Amino acid sequence: MHALSNGNDIPTHDELVGRARSLLPNLIARTEAGEAAGFIPPETIQDLKRAGLFNILKPKRWGGFEFSPKTFYAVQMALAEADMSVGWVYGVLGVHNWQLALFDDRAAQDVWGTDPDALIASSYMPKGKVTLAEGGYRFSGRWQFSSGSKNADWFFLGGIYPEGGAHAPGMGTLLIPRADVTIIDNWDVTALKATGSHDVVVENAFVPAHRTHTHLAGYMSDSPGNAINTAPLYRIPFGQIFTRCISTASIGALQSMLDHITDFGSGRVGAWGGKTAEDPSSQYRCAEAAAQLEQMKVVLDASYDFLDRHAVAGTQPSKLDRLRLRYQSSEVAGRCADLARSLYKVSGAPGIYADKPFSKIFNNILAAAQHNGNSFETWGRAYGAALLGQPNEELFL
Repeated sequence: MHALSNGNDIPTHDELVGRARSLLPNLIARTEAGEAAGFIPPETIQDLKRAGLFNILKPKRWGGFEFSPKTFYAVQMALAEADMSVGWVYGVLGVHNWQLALFDDRAAQDVWGTDPDALIASSYMPKGKVTLAEGGYRFSGRWQFSSGSKNADWFFLGGIYPEGGAHAPGMGTLLIPRADVTIIDNWDVTALKATGSHDVVVENAFVPAHRTHTHLAGYMSDSPGNAINTAPLYRIPFGQIFTRCISTASIGALQSMLDHITDFGSGRVGAWGGKTAEDPSSQYRCAEAAAQLEQMKVVLDASYDFLDRHAVAGTQPSKLDRLRLRYQSSEVAGRCADLARSLYKVSGAPGIYADKPFSKIFNNILAAAQHNGNSFETWGRAYGAALLGQPNEELFL
């Protein structure tokens, strides 16, 4: 087992964010190569590993730090300032190190026993066909949007468990080794090009029961791994950890756009002689973006302070609170897209040139808002219905 020698080996929050920021120049330099290849360059993944950034949510007994999700998402935002694709993939792959701690410990031994730096990609859509087999299940299917698939050693894939197996019928996640997965090279897109969110296929793979997990167990904070990974971090409901990883990169990207806009606009004189810095509309757009960025960061941190208190106390947040937090997460990408569109106007006509960063950042944020988990209308209606006394049976909360 790969373990830390003592608590002094664990960096602080500020040190981890600082390590992430020290990587930004290299990430910027590799952006075009990643987009051309359609996945994050291997040297970038190695940089993230060497910096210990994939260890933030990982159990200490496997060499991790067991930090608050606030640190994890601060690092994700920092990385996304340089390259939103890197921030996106880091968020998805990194959060799986937390989820693996919820599985039976034999699953962690399978993944990290021989390679403590192994990474897991995913697609949680319940598209897999799950059938009973001795000691576990047979599993087949095709899934879309598996971000970081070419950087991964294992996969979390969604399916619905049948009657009579290790779990009651219902949705869950099955852990599959890379050798049992075929990656379909079809990530031909206009934005978030380096996320490598290809389709993946599994054909009649055997999955032992210890490599399975249910949404219900994650919802109840009563997973097999909780018996051995006892830190409060692993009692936060599963749905409240994962959903932020597909919205938070947008905050970092918007911060980058604001920084570029203020740098560009502070000295720009338009074709008709007007100074952008003296334009009331431009002033307001920058102020609006800066203020709302701060609000979104504060809400993110407050969400995890709230969830941490419940986890430490051994209590469960109410369904209403879960829906509120889920809605707050889902609206982030849409808000960032609206603010990015507003900032784009500040760049004027020169902003459309390829040597300017504005169009790329804007398109990346728009793409993130397309993710089903960022469907703020859906989650807003669910939260509003609950406020009005209507029932809700959702478990991904």
